[in-house]
Amino acid sequence: MTAKDFFEASKEQSKIKAAIVSKYFWAWAKIIAASQDRFARQQDKRIAYIDLFAGPGRYDDGTVSTPLLVLGKAIDDAMMRERLVTLFNDRDREHATSLGNRIEALPGIEKLRYKPRVTSGEVGREIVEFFDQLRLVPTLFFADPWGYKGLSLGLINSVIKDWGSDCIFFFNYNRINMGLTNAYVEKHMSALFGEARVKALKPALSNLAPEHRELTVVGELCEAIRALGPRFVLPFRFRDDRGTRTSHHLIFVSKHFKGYEIMKEIMAAESSGAEQGVAKFEYNPVQTQTAKPQQLLFMLSRPLEELGDMLLKDFAGKTLTMSDIYQQHNIDRPYIKKNYKQVLAQLENQGSIETGPHRKGTFGDSVVVAFKPSKDS
Repeated sequence: MTAKDFFEASKEQSKIKAAIVSKYFWAWAKIIAASQDRFARQQDKRIAYIDLFAGPGRYDDGTVSTPLLVLGKAIDDAMMRERLVTLFNDRDREHATSLGNRIEALPGIEKLRYKPRVTSGEVGREIVEFFDQLRLVPTLFFADPWGYKGLSLGLINSVIKDWGSDCIFFFNYNRINMGLTNAYVEKHMSALFGEARVKALKPALSNLAPEHRELTVVGELCEAIRALGPRFVLPFRFRDDRGTRTSHHLIFVSKHFKGYEIMKEIMAAESSGAEQGVAKFEYNPVQTQTAKPQQLLFMLSRPLEELGDMLLKDFAGKTLTMSDIYQQHNIDRPYIKKNYKQVLAQLENQGSIETGPHRKGTFGDSVVVAFKPSKDS
């Protein structure tokens, strides 16, 4: 498959990807704008969306891709019309021209204060150095390269280093998995993982089963991102058309817990399945019984019934609010806030915990929870 072939049809996976990105963009932009408005002295209230691998704008079946979805939402919102700055790029000149034409044809595009900018060029060291030298306004950066060329730790860091900036990128697991053992593309692998990690990965992957190989590869990528500084990293897996193998991951990176929380809720809602109310954080076009859930970074094989046991063990002898329990415990685990409220209510009914006053049938963020000491202590 070539990059041009990719846009000949809009697979359901592409629609899910676009839905996740556009939903997060809107939630993120509203929070950033509210924060900007709280600081009266802040004159620059621009919000940016950057996509350096933007594509032609539409698939051949007419489905709108992410750039047009983002611009369409901005056109319909008075606040965003005044603040949104966009930069779209694609190395394929025909794709860039097509995208530019489709942007100009959007109804109401003239209402945007800042005209969208569309360029065509390779993504490499020069653009990383350019972003490194800039102090960016709050930016949501989306990268969806067909393969891996141009995607690097340096690029990710250069666009999320400043306040309010987050990153979402596609990780083409199949191509990168092959690239890790291909000496001809080692420089691209080193740009994405770091030279030392690539050298360590090669022997580590040689005898691993496919499932463990995937966990190792994606896990090392996330650790490489975290090594750049405090980062919340959240992956979402996409299965192939048969539902039996991984095709790629959508990976979210943020410096702030709130962004992580919002994206986790969005990804959970877009997941194709759940076990006992716990999302699998994957899209599987074929719902098979043999498809194993995403396990990277959190224990997605753990059903909701096991969360209670973990809480009793991890917080034994402690007293915290529901919100504190959730924030301290959910990182790198598949559970969202409603899962914690449901389990804590069950533990309360069982007499396993003591709680402060609250209305029956509810479990608010401020409810105080006292865990009994461990029997071993």
